[in-house]
Amino acid sequence: MDRHQDLTSAQWRKSSYSGDTGGDCIEIAPLTPRIAIRDSKNPDGPVLTLTPDAFARFVEAAACGRLRG
Repeated sequence: MDRHQDLTSAQWRKSSYSGDTGGDCIEIAPLTPRIAIRDSKNPDGPVLTLTPDAFARFVEAAACGRLRG
């Protein structure tokens, strides 16, 4: 994770599967060569940046229910 990533030009987007009722949503922003992830309820909070490969594994694990909070 790059602690000095400039996020000022990041174009954040929330999944189309997310509703408007809050809940457990994340937002992502493509930042070549990484993908940034943040909690949509805390946009000024911490940001995780992953390589495209690591992001694909993260999405797969989430889709299969392998991520637990």
